[in-house]
Amino acid sequence: MTDQSPTPAVPQAKNEEALREALRVVIDPEIGMNIIELGLVRGFEIYDDHAHVHMIMTTPFCPYAPQLLEQTRRTAQDFLGVPTTIELGLELCTPELL
Repeated sequence: MTDQSPTPAVPQAKNEEALREALRVVIDPEIGMNIIELGLVRGFEIYDDHAHVHMIMTTPFCPYAPQLLEQTRRTAQDFLGVPTTIELGLELCTPELL
């Protein structure tokens, strides 16, 4: 049986760093900082034909969660040029992440 998982189009680390920089335009309107500085982006999976972003929110009932998730998805998708999905993790944002 062969491994059928997709392979990255270019080196993963290069794509991840460039995407991380591109996502700095996504600002949490309540706090006034970008999602990268806040530590809300927890990781990426970038492939030739799609991408997946792992995120958390600052609070469990963040009123801006839908807006932040969609803006992050669109920004990543526009930057990478491939369909992108977002996964909202249950990990809590702590002061150590900021």
